[in-house]
Amino acid sequence: MRVVVTGATGNVGSSVVRALSDDPAVDVIIGLARRRPALEVPKVEWAVADVSRSDLRPLFRGADAVVHLAWLIQPSRDEDTTYATNVDGSERVFRAAGEEGVPSLVYASSVGAYSPGPKDPRVAESWPTDGIATSFYSRHKAEVERRLDAFEAESPSVRVVRLRPGLIFAREAASGIRRLFAGPFLPGFLVRPGLIPVVPDLENLRFQAVHSHDIAEAYRLAVTGGARGAFNVAAEPVLDPPELGRLLGARTVPVPASVLRGAASLTWRARLQPTEPGWLDMALGMPLMDTTRAREELGWQPRRTSGEALLELMAGMRDGAGLDTPPLAPGSGGPLRVDELRTGVGKRSF
Repeated sequence: MRVVVTGATGNVGSSVVRALSDDPAVDVIIGLARRRPALEVPKVEWAVADVSRSDLRPLFRGADAVVHLAWLIQPSRDEDTTYATNVDGSERVFRAAGEEGVPSLVYASSVGAYSPGPKDPRVAESWPTDGIATSFYSRHKAEVERRLDAFEAESPSVRVVRLRPGLIFAREAASGIRRLFAGPFLPGFLVRPGLIPVVPDLENLRFQAVHSHDIAEAYRLAVTGGARGAFNVAAEPVLDPPELGRLLGARTVPVPASVLRGAASLTWRARLQPTEPGWLDMALGMPLMDTTRAREELGWQPRRTSGEALLELMAGMRDGAGLDTPPLAPGSGGPLRVDELRTGVGKRSF
């Protein structure tokens, strides 16, 4: 089996290529990325490609499956750039796969694609995917769902799978996640249970997470099996203020959502951190997902709890952990993180 993976060097992609490499049914993996990594993985052949502009058809030729993971979180201050990769680039992937007659297409959607919904009861994959309007990430995920709907209707012979995971954590992604979401001013030694004194107590601050190795297993099952359609993927338990307080040894303190959003907006505009305030809107508005279908139809089971994944990520941030790929390498932000500062916090994708 020949599998092409776009975005193969990021948090999820690096785990997916390793999961596919361990599968005896997979013979060759073509790992596509904007920059060639030093990382070596059995069966993986690296190729440099940008989904927003490269000719993808020769790279997809002869593939049995394409796994589309390529996505930009940053630059949060340049939506034209993120849209070109996230939305237009995704459509270019779909079209190239269809034109080359690739039998299976597996796409990395997200809980962020869902319209605002309940935290209880949990929603199935039929919940509307119109996104959260104030989050560019959510708008992009929703728009790609629409474009994939059109592609699927035009290409009934292609087996299309959409995975919609919660937040994805892993130790080796720690340096990359810090750059994307926390920025250069976060002292790693403070990211430690016991040193985080309080957790904001908001009713809707309830979210789901999964370890990147576990979501990679879901992708492997989606590639090698015969499943079609959308699958919610997340581990237990739900991470809410009481659970976060227990994990972090912190007190829960009521804080109005408007205060948190105001702080997020102020610090983003002041270039103190790279995460625009729409991420908080998405966290509070997105529903909790029912993962029954992934467990019953994909045969997927997580090996780690959501809390274990979070604590592992935090330990990785303290230790400056990473992986030998451009998005995840600890040194990608430059000595003492000066490149992050020099290029503008949230203005560049590392």
